[in-house]
Amino acid sequence: MVGGRLDGIAVRVLQHLGRRRWGFPPEIMHPLVQHLGPVRALRWTLRASRHYDRAMRALGPLRGHLACVAVSLVNGCRYCAHGHAYALELHHLNNRDRLFPESAETVAGWAGLPRNEVRSRLRDALMRADLHVELIWVDRALDLADGGQPIDDEEARIAHLVSVLDTLNAVGIAGSPPFDEAHDPLNKDTRLKTRLAALRAAEQR
Repeated sequence: MVGGRLDGIAVRVLQHLGRRRWGFPPEIMHPLVQHLGPVRALRWTLRASRHYDRAMRALGPLRGHLACVAVSLVNGCRYCAHGHAYALELHHLNNRDRLFPESAETVAGWAGLPRNEVRSRLRDALMRADLHVELIWVDRALDLADGGQPIDDEEARIAHLVSVLDTLNAVGIAGSPPFDEAHDPLNKDTRLKTRLAALRAAEQR
């Protein structure tokens, strides 16, 4: 009974933190608490959030989310791949005033494909988005996810993301939470999200 109460409290605290950061309570918090236990989940989230935020500030949101997408795809986590691909979509639309070539739902469907196929599909999307140089960041992320060692500060930031995602991806695969929203503060921009949805709908007509 006590354990169940603590689990519930931890989930509510973590969902509250997620709502403050991204504007919604992330669906992964319940399986995260189940996986790590309530106290460890809280400690891990606070520590991981610091590493994650520093990496995003250093890399920039577009490159940071692209790295998260690549790692989550090769790890086979559709939930995390979707959340970061959705964030990538929002930043691309906000910065370039046009759609990213593939939707978050499509990208998430690539989870679990062989590494070379993941790279090929991301490369194709980046070429169509005129983001050729960003393929470097995909390759760096994939190499580090394969066990490579960082050679500079930028790669060290990606390595932190890889470490955080190893846990989140494992939880996302085991818990199979439903897709939610973009894993980024830009998710709070309801006007931008509405515009993205309208453009995607028009694309299907």
